[in-house]
Parts: sequence; C-alpha cells; structure tokens
Amino acid sequence: MSILRSRSRARRALATAVVLLIALATASCGSRPTVTPTPVAAGGQATTPAGLERFYNQEISWYPCEEKSGMQEADAAAGSGTYSCARVTVPLSYDEPDGATIELALKRRTADGTSIGSLFIDPGGPGGSGVNLVEGVKGYFSDDLLKSYDVVGFDPRGVSSSTAVECLTDAELDAERSGEGEKQITNKTPADEARADVAERATELEGKCETATTTQGLLDHVDTISAARDLDILRAVVGDGALSYLGYSYGTFLGATYAELFPGNVGRLVLDGAIDPTLTAGQVALGQAQGFENALRSYVEDCQSGQGCPLTGDVDSGVKQVQDFLDRVRTLPLRTSDSRRPLTYPLAQDAILRVMYQSESWSVLTQGLAQAMNQDDGSTLLRISDRLSSRNDDGTYKGNGSEAINAINCLDYPVTGDTASWDAEAGEIKAASPTFGEALVYSDLFCQSWGHESSRSRDPIHASGAAPILVVGTTGDPATPYPWSQALASQLDDGHLLTWDGNGHTAYGRAGDCITRAVDAYLLAGQLPEEGKTCAGSKSK
Repeated sequence: MSILRSRSRARRALATAVVLLIALATASCGSRPTVTPTPVAAGGQATTPAGLERFYNQEISWYPCEEKSGMQEADAAAGSGTYSCARVTVPLSYDEPDGATIELALKRRTADGTSIGSLFIDPGGPGGSGVNLVEGVKGYFSDDLLKSYDVVGFDPRGVSSSTAVECLTDAELDAERSGEGEKQITNKTPADEARADVAERATELEGKCETATTTQGLLDHVDTISAARDLDILRAVVGDGALSYLGYSYGTFLGATYAELFPGNVGRLVLDGAIDPTLTAGQVALGQAQGFENALRSYVEDCQSGQGCPLTGDVDSGVKQVQDFLDRVRTLPLRTSDSRRPLTYPLAQDAILRVMYQSESWSVLTQGLAQAMNQDDGSTLLRISDRLSSRNDDGTYKGNGSEAINAINCLDYPVTGDTASWDAEAGEIKAASPTFGEALVYSDLFCQSWGHESSRSRDPIHASGAAPILVVGTTGDPATPYPWSQALASQLDDGHLLTWDGNGHTAYGRAGDCITRAVDAYLLAGQLPEEGKTCAGSKSK
C-alpha cells in the first residue's frame, strides 16, 4: 500500500493516503479460525430521502467483467465468473436532484461461500479506486472474509471509472512527476517566491482540469458529503438494509461522514488509518510532516541493522545521508534504464516517501538507495515511484488519483488563515520534516488559488445513534498519524479503537493475525475487540 499525495507543486492540496495493492512486497492473510458469520441486522428500517426515489429504486444491472481489467466486460464464452460490474446513476447535485446526473462504477467480487451481505470498500486518497482495490483483495483480505461477503469496490464521484475529473495526459503527468519545467523551490526559497509558485501552479492545473473534464460543474460537486450520500444509494440498490464498510485512510473520513448522515443505516463499519475530521488543511500537513520524518528515522534504523545498507553511522547520520543524496539529485539527475527518464529530485523524493507507508517493502528501498548512491543508477528508485504512482510499463496510468485528489480536498477543507499564518505554518512544517516538508506547505493557498470553495466546516463527527464503529490505528503510521485514530474513536458516540503497534500506513491486510482476527470477528459477527486492545507488530511484518 502507498499513498497518492501532492508531491508536485501543481498538486499541493493535501497528502492524504490511499491503499494500492501493487506493493513491491506483500503479505498474504490466508485462512484463520474466526467466528460464525452472521448477517448484519439493521438498526431500523432504512428510509428513502424525499425527492430521491428514482435513484434509490433504480434497477441495477450486473454484467460479468474481467478480474484485472477494471470495468471491462468478460468474454461471453467464459460464462459467469467471480467478478461482476455495474453502473449506478446519482444526481450531480443533491440540491437539484431533478437536474444533471452522473454515474458511479461498481465492481463486485462474489463471496466464495454463503454470502451474509455486501462489504463496501474504499482505498482512500481521496482519488483511490475501489474498482482497482477489489481486484487485489484475494490474498490481502482473509479467506474467511472472502467466503462470507460479496466485496464491492466502487469509485466515488470524480474518480477513475465513475464520472471522473480529468486534467492531464499521461505525458503531462510524467512531466509533472519528474518536475519538468518547474522552478527549483527548496526549503531556502523566500516565502514570497514559494507562495507565488504554489498559486500559479494551482491556477494552471485548475484550468487544465476545467478544460479536460467533460461533465460541466463536476469540480464543484466531488465533495465527501455528496460521496457519502452516493454511498447510501449504493447500499440501497444492492439490496442491503444496513451498510457494512471497510475504509482506509481518506476512506475513514468518507465512512465517518456516512455514519453522521445516516446513523440508522450503519451496519458494521471499520475505519482503518483514520482522519481526524476536526483538523484544518494546515494541521493535516503538519501532522504528516512529523509522521514522514519519524517514518524515515525508523526506516534508517531498520536499514542500518541489516545487510547492504548504504547509510552509515547512527540514525542521525543516515538521515543526513538521505537528505544529501536528494540534494545531489536535485542538481544532477541520475541515469536510469530508461534513457528518456532520468531520476530527478521529485522522483527520488517520491520513491523514498511512498515506501514509508509500507514497511514490508523497506528492503526494496534499501536496494534502490544502494544502487543510486553507490552506482549512480536511479533505475530501482524510478521503478518504485512509477509502481506506487500507478504508472504502467507502457507509460499509461491506472486511474486518476493524482487529478481527483485536489478537486476533492479543496471542497472538503475550507480555506483558513492568511499570508502571515501560512508562512508561519510553512516554517513549522519544514522544521518538522527537513526531508519532505517543502512538498507539504501552503495547502490553504493552493485551495484558495484552485477557486472551487468548500462549504464544509471541520467539526467533530459523533454519528449519534449509529451502531458501534471500529477504528483501527497504527502507532507508526506516517500518513494518518495514530493520534488521529484516537481522536476519531473518541469523537464517535460509539467508537472503539483497535491499535496496531507497528509501522507503515493502515493495518488490516498487512499487520498479521492479531489484527486480522479482531477485524474479522467484528465484520463477520459484530464482535468488538476488548477495550484498549493492542496488537504487537514489527517493522517488516
């Protein structure tokens, strides 16, 4: 798993996270003894909001689709398989339900045994594709979970196979990721120059998105409240009286928002790697800056304890060597196996940062750093950045996460502060993370320049009247720091915190048996772990 983040100055909004099942090294959950699965009992009779009857009552038409090819229809000769796909119509604006409509893409993996209902999943981002996520759940989710649930991946509005935000061609995205044509903005760049660069690039990118997005008005309607209302329609059209849901990272914000809007429709919700809904954009960036730098230190310590590590001395020395390497690449990009694509500073920084989210792949980063620092060859680091950015070998990209993230975040986070407070905040962020901080500053300025204003306030989410909700937090999570999971669990009227004492982003699917058994018991039978339960982990498993 990794994150889709705003590395480029043209994608500066927020660096929340997404689960991508394209990890360089993955762990399989397999089969484990659990509880007897029981269907979810709805807290009450789900009602249809007035004026939305035609959306809630629409007939959904499933068709067989390919396992690994998104929404592509399967060959008729293959017959009915494990995967089926459908599209559901929802209003563009819930304030005008009789107006324009958009489509949402669903991909369902049929239960291997007797189904107790649907389990909706969201990988995060914002901008992550649930359609892509569901394709990789075999070997990631437990066998017990896959036997008992029809797992439904969906692309939220604005994302990938649903009616999507479009901004850049594949070639333009390559250029963005490599920093082609960008000014050299560093921690030492004067604040006025850095601000001007952020504002200019946000305005430029928004213009490209407005031009390339074919659905008029979509950029004003990809907020999370609308996506949560979409999710209730999806629950209804698949025939579930209550929502069972597993959301990672940003997906926790979507799930918590759903619970706030539709508490009576909450079945079993697992929110893994939680977002604290009270935080401003700047507070999110600062928390992540601290998380990134702490994760780097944990990685360096792990690297130095093993074989083949190019980082010598103590942890402080190792971190300084990483920073010096990045500074060197800033002025002298490294050759790679692709003569057209040298390893530039943004690509090198991106590779290092992204692997911080999956401690099980730290050994691959060590190989890449050793190759780059000892042989002046950036091939492995480029491969890491490409794979964790959903870039295919042919140069195309899977999904539109790099484009959707800004559109969604800027509708979810109202602009706060002013130039003086933004400069002070930028100083805090860069002090907290000398290695990565420059990529995380001026989130509010970005959204101000983006021009599509948020109407949402950043308030606690209580979900009063909802069934119990399980929040999972990882102590060494850099993208959604552990205090955020603690905060959300305490805000929810019936929130329960499960802790993994480990490294990397999120827990279920990568943290081992203890987390798997606890989450499975809740999703399969509604059995919550004991209060304060902590599962032990390690840096690599």
